[in-house]
Amino acid sequence: MPKYTGGCHCKAVRYEVMADLAKTMTCNCSHCEAKGFILTFVPAGDFTLLSGEDSLTEYRFHTKKIAHLFCKVCGVQSFGRGTDQADSETVMINVRCLQGVDLSTLESGKFDGKNM
Repeated sequence: MPKYTGGCHCKAVRYEVMADLAKTMTCNCSHCEAKGFILTFVPAGDFTLLSGEDSLTEYRFHTKKIAHLFCKVCGVQSFGRGTDQADSETVMINVRCLQGVDLSTLESGKFDGKNM
């Protein structure tokens, strides 16, 4: 599985992640749709925060199960933390924040978060 480097706009938050970008999705919930996320989800063990823990702040809404983390400096949400259906720790990656990814090559599935 490929390794990517990502983070926020001002580079205060930086991370590495092992991710399969053949499995991306877009969600139509009010939050994801407004921000234009392209998402992939990885096990927490495949994610390493390199810098910026002290620059992160959190937003939770609806069921409050996902910690939507964003940079206090530039406001970019490059990743979030939560659990999957098996209650395993998971990291949600905003693929738009990964370096060197040609977004035009991605085929994202759709998730109907609006009607959950």
